Amino acid sequence: MNRLFGLSTRGVLVVVPAAFIVAFFLYPIATILWRGLGGGGGEIFLNLAASSRQRDIAWFTIWQAIASTLLTLAVGIPAASVVARLSARRQRLIRALVTVPFVLPTVVVAGAFTEVFAVAGLDDGAFRLRHTVWAVLIAHVFFNYAVVVRAVGSYWAGLDQRVEEAARVLGANSWQTFREVTLPRLQPAVTSAAAIVFLFSFTSFGVVLILGGPRRATIETEIYRQAVTRVDLETAAALAALQLLAVLALVILSTRLERHRPIVGRGARSSRRPATPAWCWGNLIIGLVLLGGPIGVLVERSFSTGGGYAFDHYEALGERARQLPAPATTALWNSVVFAVAATALAVLVGLLASLVVVHGRRGIARIFDLGLTLPLGTSAVTIGFGMLIALNEPPLDLRTNWWIIPIAHALVGVPFVVRTMVPVLRSIDPALHEAAAVLGASPVRARREIDVPIGMRGLLVGAGFAFAVSLGEFGATSFLPRRPENLTAPIALFRLLTTPGDLLRGQAMALSVVLMVLVATAVLVIESGRRDDEGVL
Repeated sequence: MNRLFGLSTRGVLVVVPAAFIVAFFLYPIATILWRGLGGGGGEIFLNLAASSRQRDIAWFTIWQAIASTLLTLAVGIPAASVVARLSARRQRLIRALVTVPFVLPTVVVAGAFTEVFAVAGLDDGAFRLRHTVWAVLIAHVFFNYAVVVRAVGSYWAGLDQRVEEAARVLGANSWQTFREVTLPRLQPAVTSAAAIVFLFSFTSFGVVLILGGPRRATIETEIYRQAVTRVDLETAAALAALQLLAVLALVILSTRLERHRPIVGRGARSSRRPATPAWCWGNLIIGLVLLGGPIGVLVERSFSTGGGYAFDHYEALGERARQLPAPATTALWNSVVFAVAATALAVLVGLLASLVVVHGRRGIARIFDLGLTLPLGTSAVTIGFGMLIALNEPPLDLRTNWWIIPIAHALVGVPFVVRTMVPVLRSIDPALHEAAAVLGASPVRARREIDVPIGMRGLLVGAGFAFAVSLGEFGATSFLPRRPENLTAPIALFRLLTTPGDLLRGQAMALSVVLMVLVATAVLVIESGRRDDEGVL
C-alpha cells in the first residue's frame, strides 16, 4: 500500500473504517456486555449452564442450523449443476431470480409462509406446519437457496470438464463421476457456502420469531425476549456473549475458507455436457414450488378482498391503522430514505476497507477482513439494543436522531461491499499497471484508468446488496425507531402481521409486495454489473 498511496491517504484508508466499526459496533457491543455482565458474569454463565431451558435453546439453535444447512445443500447442489451448464446470459437471469428471496425482508417471508400454510390447510390440524420446526427449516432453505446455487454454480461452471470426460471414457457412470471426481473438486465452494448458510441460520431472527412461535426459541430470539419482554439485561447479555463467541468462530472459518478458495478458469465451458431434460425440469419444479409458491401466494393475497380481487389493500396503505403511529406509505418512504443513506455509508466505509484488505499489510488486512465481517453474523437485536443504550451521551448521543437507523443498517451492509469489492480488486492484473507505467502514465492516472472502471462493477454490486438489506432490516431496527417519523416498513409490517384482522392482514400482504418489488429492482441492478467470480454472493 506504501507504493500506491501517500501517507495521508493511507491514514484515511485505515482510520475511517476503523473509527466507524469501533464507534458503532465494538463500543455498543462492549457496553451491553459490560452493563449486563459487570461484576456477576461468571455466576450468570453458571446459571445459564444449569438452566435446562437455556441448554435446550442452545441445542435447538445448533441443530436447526445444521439441519437447515444440510437441507439447503441437498436442494441447492442439484440446482447448481443445472446453472453451471447454462450460457452466461441465462446464468445471470437465474442468479437474479434466486437472489430475490435471499434479500427479502424476513417479515415478508414469514408472512408469505403463514399465508401458504393457511391456504394449504397446514396452519392447524394433524399436519400443522405453522409454529413448528419444519416451518423454520423450510423458510431457511427458501432464504439460503441462492447462496448455494450462486456459489457452487459459478464455481462449477469454471471447472475443467475434461477430467469428468476422462472418467466417463474409463467406464464411470454419471453418479460415480459426480461422487468420485466432481464432488471432491467442488469441496471448496460447497464448504464455503455451507459455512455461510450455517451462519445465517444460526443467527436467524424474524423467521424463528414469527414462524417458530413462542415455543421455538433460538439464542437470537431468546436475547430479544429476555431484553424486551422480561427486561432481564443480565441474561440477555450472557446469551449475547455466548453467541458472539460462536459467531466469531464461524466468521473466522468462513473468511479462511473464502480466502483459500482457488480461482478457476472458464476455458473448458465448450466441453460441458448439457443436463438431461428430466434433471432440468425436476430442479425447475422444485425451485418454482420452493421459491415461487410463497411469492405467488403473497401476491395473490395482496389483491384478494374476499369477494374478488381489487387494489383495496394497496389503497389502504395510505391510511393510518390503529396499530401504527403513521400510515404504511410513510413507513415505506422512511425505509427508502434510510436505505439510501445506509448505502452511501456502507459504500464509503466498505470501499476504504477493501483497499486496506487488498493492499494493506498482512496483519492489518486480516484484522479488517475479520472485523468488518463480524457485524454480518452478530445478533441483530444485540446490535440494536447495544446502540440504543451506548449512544446516549455526547458526542454520540444519537438515540433520538434518525441517523442511528441508517448507521445500524450500514453495519450490516459494509460486509457485503467488502465481500464483493475484495475479489474484484484482487483480480486486477499488476501487469496492467506496469504496462501503463511503461507508456508514461502516472500511478494516479493508472489507478483512475484501470482500477476505477474495473472496481465500479463490484461497487455497484455491493451497493445493491446494501440497499436491499437496509430495506428489509428488522432485528436491530426493532429497538431503534422511538418516534413515529422513524417508523420503517418492516416494523410496520410486523405489527400488521401480529394483529388479528383480515383487513390488516391484507394491508400487510400489500406492503410485502411493494417491498418485494423494491428488493427485486435492487437485485436487477446487482446483476447488471456483476461478474461470475465476484464473491460468494
